[in-house]
Amino acid sequence: MENLALKIKLTVLWLFLAVGYNAYTILDTARPNVMEGMTLGGAYEGLVVTEELLIFFTLFWLIPLTMAFLSLTLKDSVNRWANIILSIFYAVIWVIDMIEGGLLLAQYLINLSMIVVVALIVWYAWKWPKQEYKLTLETI
Repeated sequence: MENLALKIKLTVLWLFLAVGYNAYTILDTARPNVMEGMTLGGAYEGLVVTEELLIFFTLFWLIPLTMAFLSLTLKDSVNRWANIILSIFYAVIWVIDMIEGGLLLAQYLINLSMIVVVALIVWYAWKWPKQEYKLTLETI
């Protein structure tokens, strides 16, 4: 039962990241000149909006949703490492975004909350309880 509660916590945290990314993206379009750049010049933050860029942004959103499901279904050791590695990746992305600056105050707040969430994911995954194996006649 302890593992199920942990898996549910991880799932909720990954869902938080997906929803937070939605909010961040909506706020990002409210920044000055962002919408004009996208509609007039087809550019977003100095990048030409291509199919590949849209796929990257889509994956950035789909990975947390996928991890929400996988956190419930993967075996413990794979689950632990997938959560740790991917959440560290997301932490790096959010920290870089904050360092680059030029964000709305609300976006900084979302970034900070995302960093806290990925830190919680790392914490819960790191503290994953070790399985106790009992040797019984049935396991032989």
